[in-house]
Amino acid sequence: MYEEAVKASFWRGNGGSAICGLCPHGCVLPEGGVGLCRVRKNVSGVLYAESYGEVSALALDPIEKKPLARFKPGSLVLSAGSRGCNFSCRFCQNWQISQVKPAVRVFRPEQLVALALGQVKDGNIGLAYTYSEPSVWYEFVKDCAVLAKDAGLDNILVSNGYINPQPLKELAPLLAAANIDLKSFSDAFYRGVCGGTLAPVRESIKILSAYCHLEVTTLIIPGHNDGEEEIARIAAWLAEISPSIPLHVTCYYPNYRFQAPPASKEKILRLQEVAAEFLAHIYAGNI
Repeated sequence: MYEEAVKASFWRGNGGSAICGLCPHGCVLPEGGVGLCRVRKNVSGVLYAESYGEVSALALDPIEKKPLARFKPGSLVLSAGSRGCNFSCRFCQNWQISQVKPAVRVFRPEQLVALALGQVKDGNIGLAYTYSEPSVWYEFVKDCAVLAKDAGLDNILVSNGYINPQPLKELAPLLAAANIDLKSFSDAFYRGVCGGTLAPVRESIKILSAYCHLEVTTLIIPGHNDGEEEIARIAAWLAEISPSIPLHVTCYYPNYRFQAPPASKEKILRLQEVAAEFLAHIYAGNI
């Protein structure tokens, strides 16, 4: 646990309840209640960010692993993740830290930024907030991002994009790059498989496109979001924002509560061709 309780941002009280305004779920938490993200808690009518400073995963990764294909290729970035997520994707590829409570190390923002600066000599360009869902780690991410940017480091967000516009607009000017998961172009998929909705993710993509380098990833799950028509709709919509937005068409592998086999290499390459009719930069991943 962090050395002192950190109050959450973007909430309001209602009697003894706390109403969270960070993401579109808008959780109403009674005394002692925890949000769907499992990291924001009502204590005596005040909402606290319980995961502040908690780091469950930390590694110096190639930038291409985020994945970012067209942002400082060949560089490395210190990548940090915490715990919790405001989605409950049944195919989660990082469920060991996003869906359960893992072991953590605790950092102050200045400690994590100092660690990133110490690795510049090894090729590090900044800090990536990734692995679990960084938007629910909002207060710590923002505090680190301010310090990192002031120190000349790049901030990179790898997120599901399920965050309300105002919090995102306050964070976005601190970012150099982002990758957003656009899991499907179907609201039914988001509701039934992820525990969320599509519209806020689309809005986040629009917002970030105006602030920083943006790439988008769609994890291809056979029988769920692998239709050529759906990929064409995703690519055509992104092209309306900018045809230069890179799209990563990435192969899923069985994990968590999904055990369906992955798509074939040929299928992924075919979807890459479909998307390339609309966008200039399409990358096939995990094949």
